Amino acid sequence: MYYTSCMNIHSDISCSHASPAGDTSPFDKNIWQGAAIGLLDLDAFFASVEQLDHPKWRGKPVIVGGSPDKRGVVSTASYEARKFGVHSAMPSLTAQKLCPKAIWTSGNYGRYQEMSKAVMDILSSETPLVEQVSIDEAFFDITPGRYSHESPIHICQRIQRRVAELGVTCSIGIGCNKTVAKIASEREKPRGLTVVVPGSEQRFLAPLPIEAMSGIGPSTARKLHSRGIKTLGQLSRADVSQMESLFGIAGERLVTRASGREVSHVREAACPREVKSVSNERTFDTDLTDEHEIRAAIKHICGIVGRRLRKKHLKGHTVTLKIKNSVTSSHTAQRTLDIRTDQEDEFSDVAEDLLGEVWHFGQPVRLIGVGISGFSEVYIKPTQPTLFDENTFDDTNASQYPHTHTLPRRPSLSAVTDALKDKYGADAVRFGRDLRFEGRVSDTMPTGKDNT
Repeated sequence: MYYTSCMNIHSDISCSHASPAGDTSPFDKNIWQGAAIGLLDLDAFFASVEQLDHPKWRGKPVIVGGSPDKRGVVSTASYEARKFGVHSAMPSLTAQKLCPKAIWTSGNYGRYQEMSKAVMDILSSETPLVEQVSIDEAFFDITPGRYSHESPIHICQRIQRRVAELGVTCSIGIGCNKTVAKIASEREKPRGLTVVVPGSEQRFLAPLPIEAMSGIGPSTARKLHSRGIKTLGQLSRADVSQMESLFGIAGERLVTRASGREVSHVREAACPREVKSVSNERTFDTDLTDEHEIRAAIKHICGIVGRRLRKKHLKGHTVTLKIKNSVTSSHTAQRTLDIRTDQEDEFSDVAEDLLGEVWHFGQPVRLIGVGISGFSEVYIKPTQPTLFDENTFDDTNASQYPHTHTLPRRPSLSAVTDALKDKYGADAVRFGRDLRFEGRVSDTMPTGKDNT
């Protein structure tokens, strides 16, 4: 057992905590017992890439995000900008007031993807067990004896050096499972390496606030606080039956994770995580209040989602509509269909119908989002009558499809427009609803997502 529950190691020093005299160093591969799972988190990634590509910006506050005058949102702030209180997801107008001399850029997502791939290639060269969870984060398994005979700490240090050679930096947390690795990766930034030695998980986690653990949002935190549970140590000792009464089957898992006893598995790169939903949302530079305009905006966003679905060869049977009336007020509605579809001319009707559940006449609309999920082959009995036009399905041939999960497709306009956009660019074919919102949305990088 080591003297410290974790060791914070920076790339420019060997170790910030020494083991007591006579102890064997955890740098020795033979001492690390059990799983070794790391979480790599690229430091201020988007801003770091911009500073790499623009040498004159280095050492200066850089903000990647939408324009303050277009209701933009901060995507990433450099550490120089963070000193002024700027952080991700902050309204750009607020960030501008906090850091008026910041350098602003709307960003280059293609460039960020290129750099992200280069980093993931480094991880994949160290172990085949790499699970990318976002453009700037990935779990990796470097358990001794599985694919390497080196100390996990030595491997992490090498990864950090190789990433630094690309021109960006990363912080890494390493422990026996994903929960510990994720929390550890956030302890020391930037360029931090936080190691939680096997057997010391509880000592590392116990003093931390419950909010430090992923999956505990404001609602869950409020419920736990009302029971006097404020630290992960307190959560680890909580009565499981009480937690299950509060959170259902997730209650036991919260206790297990807080105690450091979670058993995690990192999926191989050849086995990517299953996509659970595809969505897109847009923030408008001025509020929408006219119902016809709001419905046109829904159709516009559905067109983006439909194209994304077809590119991924996915069809879903659950439609979700999200409406934001202000920065803090958000409402969602969902409907499950009896068919799976990737056609926006079908699911946009459903999204529009959901509008009445989340919006009332005269309310301002700041943001609209549409998502499609439910890609399983399992047949789902409809909870609402289908709203699709009767011409979409020929009843005379219904006997040919007694158990079908998707409607037989007629020749689709979307196939033609997709092909034209693939060949000539996204703006090659645009409908009136698309032109209607040209230049009227925030220039923050669109949050089109594939959620896993």
